[in-house]
Amino acid sequence: MRKRLAYGLAIVLSVVSLGAAQRPRSSEPDARPKPSTSVTRPRITKATKPYQVGTASWYGRDFEGKPTASGEPYNMYDLTAAHPTLPLGSMVKVTNLRNGRAVVVRVNDRGPIIPGRIIDLSYSASRVLNFKDKGLQRVRLDLVSQSEPVLIAQAVAR
Repeated sequence: MRKRLAYGLAIVLSVVSLGAAQRPRSSEPDARPKPSTSVTRPRITKATKPYQVGTASWYGRDFEGKPTASGEPYNMYDLTAAHPTLPLGSMVKVTNLRNGRAVVVRVNDRGPIIPGRIIDLSYSASRVLNFKDKGLQRVRLDLVSQSEPVLIAQAVAR
């Protein structure tokens, strides 16, 4: 009896040890990490320099329908802006520095006329940036290349 038990145990152990020593049967590459001789460093992306940083304001109903510097009537529900120097038709990404929300607007007017402000946004743009109730907000302006695909109603919450 002991001999049979020892013989059976020897067979089981040899089968188990052979199964553990086999290579994976799938065609997938080995999942074990390969030793590396070079040290990989994390990729550091260079932060882009903003075009401008400053105070933004918004304008709405009082200007509705009045002509803008581009000749089109002002629509407070469009994602547009007034900037003193950028070419009309320029696309600008405006980021609210308080909450990280961003929107891409088209410059179609000149302004702001109040010193210390860098851009006037439409009512809808101020709503996307979530500062409609405040009236003024510190923002960052980044120029958007015309060759890049633009999501006009892009709102980024961080």
